[in-house]
Amino acid sequence: MTETQTTEPVIQINQLTKSYNHRPALNNVNLQVQKGETVVIFGPNGAGKTTLLKILSTAIKPTSGRVSINGFDLKKDADEIRRCIGVVSHHSSLYGSLTACENLEFYALLYDIVNIRQRAREVAATVGMTSCLHDRIDTFSRGMQQRIAIARSILHNPSVLLMDEPETGLDQQAVSMLWSLLEKGEYTILLTTHSLERGLELADRVIILNKGKISLEEPAGDMDLKSCRQAYFDLTGRRS
Repeated sequence: MTETQTTEPVIQINQLTKSYNHRPALNNVNLQVQKGETVVIFGPNGAGKTTLLKILSTAIKPTSGRVSINGFDLKKDADEIRRCIGVVSHHSSLYGSLTACENLEFYALLYDIVNIRQRAREVAATVGMTSCLHDRIDTFSRGMQQRIAIARSILHNPSVLLMDEPETGLDQQAVSMLWSLLEKGEYTILLTTHSLERGLELADRVIILNKGKISLEEPAGDMDLKSCRQAYFDLTGRRS
């Protein structure tokens, strides 16, 4: 966890709403994330967590509301936002017919990265995948694919990481690697996870999202695992 700075928020969300067939997946969500802060979002399936991160990553458009990241407006400056964010979801979205190295080099081209081959090897080493760089993605296990997806997310040195259940498919060693990477404090992070224990360890601030609304927002230091579990049950009616 890192100390936050009282500056202009890196992520600013105002009255964000997203509806599907007139049913709100997000309902007037307001949230600020400061530079260097890690905010962890908990919530049951269907709470709106993935919808929120998809909007922030410019993958889908909101129904209403305003979002800015690093001062860029989501509606006007989507290209600029994509350059300053790294995204990891529980779907790797890699090209199966390409090798890990070819996947990383392809995305490096999109970001105009110099020394592409060197940078690909650097991020692969970060996630422990150097020995598999020249193997095709479709030969990888789910966890190996997720490691390369994490490597891709930091390829262009983003200042913001948006991570939707990034530990999906990872073994214990890989989960520890991921959490170590995030704890270095080099990023502003918005992350969803079903693991209350790991989320509390990483977070500066905890949010519980339920039925498209923020039901709780607390500094992580004010909660322990027991109180977090009780709050989760009280607000969602579900055990974590």
